[in-house]
Amino acid sequence: MLLLAMDTATPAVAVALHDGVRTLAGSVRVDARRHGELLLPGVHRVLAEAGRELSEVTALIVGTGPGPYTGLRVGLATAAAIGAALRVPVHGVCTTDAIAHATGRREPFVVATDARRREVYWARYDDARTRVEGPAVDRPADLPAHVTALPATGAGAVLYPDAFPRRIAGGPKHADAAAMAALAAERLAAGLPLDPPRPLYLRRPDARVPAGYKVVT
Repeated sequence: MLLLAMDTATPAVAVALHDGVRTLAGSVRVDARRHGELLLPGVHRVLAEAGRELSEVTALIVGTGPGPYTGLRVGLATAAAIGAALRVPVHGVCTTDAIAHATGRREPFVVATDARRREVYWARYDDARTRVEGPAVDRPADLPAHVTALPATGAGAVLYPDAFPRRIAGGPKHADAAAMAALAAERLAAGLPLDPPRPLYLRRPDARVPAGYKVVT
């Protein structure tokens, strides 16, 4: 097994290579405006660091979000293209699941990421491997009380401290592809299904057809 994992659903462009037992190499670059520029160099970087070839990859793992439309589709389209070229399967993993897995927690908590528009994407977990609610998108002031009462991690929790007063010290802010790959490897080894590589946008894109648009014939 050689898994190439990537996630572009948060400001981080995260890539990792995992052999089913351990992470061989990982790369994280945080730049919300350069997903398309940074992703493939990240892929080349982890392959070179691990001393492996792209042709050795047996499956692609890609973060499905939730995340902003433009960034999220970069990772999904890239994973689909590489998977098609190599003729290997492409599996999806919810981005908040990857962040949750990176915490290693055994107690209930919440993952909250920045959804922009003064909103957060969030999901609730019983432990690092068990999601019990979400993902969903809300304004911080509209979050349910049972969510804001829990310890929280992620960039959303940092941005809105009033909504998430119990932040997990040292908790991850963005997705880590190494944690995503490790979670996927666990599920594959146990014969558990992974998600399809389809985006979790949770809301419509910002782009709109201009008002009063006239069709030219």
